[in-house]
Amino acid sequence: QPQLVEFGGGSVQAGDSLTISCAASRLINPANCMAWFHQVPGKEREGVAAIYTGTGETYLPESVKDRFTISQGNTKTTKNTVALQMNSLKPEDTAKYYCAIRPGGRCIRLAQVGPDRPDAWVPGDFFNWGQGTQVTVSS
Repeated sequence: QPQLVEFGGGSVQAGDSLTISCAASRLINPANCMAWFHQVPGKEREGVAAIYTGTGETYLPESVKDRFTISQGNTKTTKNTVALQMNSLKPEDTAKYYCAIRPGGRCIRLAQVGPDRPDAWVPGDFFNWGQGTQVTVSS
């Protein structure tokens, strides 16, 4: 099964930027739908960004589109790494961020309904998850 390891989380001040990354291994298919979700205690996981690594097509809801960027590595050693660059961070971005993958599949639901609909981000669509990395933004 694919393995995902997130890294790069930490504590920052409001307005700062932070990039978190997800390294995927044991991939069979070169093209996968990879996504970032975040979760705060007591709430469900919410999707914040996704990318189909076959084409580079990205999906970000309007709520973060002007601040967050998702990208994949473009070298032989980084091609299975997906990064989430977060700019102008706000205290409400504080959460544990999880990387997820739908191996060998497109981001079908996101492509069909668009990333702005909450029902486009279904954790069950993603078969493997990392352990998460904490991002804390102080005001």
